[in-house]
Amino acid sequence: MSDTPGQNGQQAQRDEAHEPVPTPAAAPEPAPTPEQAQTASTLFAESMAGAARRAGFGAATEGAPISGQALLKAMGGIRGLIEAVLPGLVFLVTYTLTIDPSTDVTSDPIGTLLPSLVAPLVIGVIFVALRAITRQTTTPALGGLVGTAISVALALFSGKPSDFFLVGLWTNAGYGAALLISVLVRWPLIGVAVGFLMGDGIAWRLDASKRRVLTILTLCWTGLFLGRLAVQLPLYLANNVELLASMKLLMGIPLYAPLLVVSWLMVRSVYRKADAADAL
Repeated sequence: MSDTPGQNGQQAQRDEAHEPVPTPAAAPEPAPTPEQAQTASTLFAESMAGAARRAGFGAATEGAPISGQALLKAMGGIRGLIEAVLPGLVFLVTYTLTIDPSTDVTSDPIGTLLPSLVAPLVIGVIFVALRAITRQTTTPALGGLVGTAISVALALFSGKPSDFFLVGLWTNAGYGAALLISVLVRWPLIGVAVGFLMGDGIAWRLDASKRRVLTILTLCWTGLFLGRLAVQLPLYLANNVELLASMKLLMGIPLYAPLLVVSWLMVRSVYRKADAADAL
């Protein structure tokens, strides 16, 4: 028997009651205002310029001749050099004097390694205290202290003295990889940072000379970081602590300083040529 009109109406009402209520479509997110976009762009530019200054490129914007004093200032002065070199040197000296080559470090890692690991940590605390007492910014010393503390913790946790240098290996690998990738994607990071430092933004990418020089510089800095890794990683894997510590010192400031000077000269040269060409 076919359904009656009344039955059909009742069935329709039941179907409507069970029909899901459509949810309103989510409103699209508003596009950033020009002011917000400008703020984000400004913050990015300032952060990249700040990174270039922290790396020592600030002197490239100055008209004064390159000198030992300018180089020393770019690396944080005498205090900055001491804070960069002394913890690793203290570790090397203390480790050499306190560790017997025939001693099995893994049998008592804390007791055996404690003097050589505590010594650089104490040096880091002293650096922070001296900066605080002399009312200077403690940020560089605090950064060094945190890095040293992490290195000490890694070495104590694993019982391997070579793990004291693990953070440095990670850092070299990270910087080297980032710089190399930036060259491969044709956005060399040295160029991005220096471009904002020089007030050029990303306009340097339209200038063949600037783009070539800044790409070469990025490759040079890539070589520095990956070269450190290539030398120090086999020493780490071989657990050759004394030679690893020595190579870390030798491949630090002695390689960084001359490359920084070369970078200054190349940046100044290419920007001066571009300014002269624009003036014609």
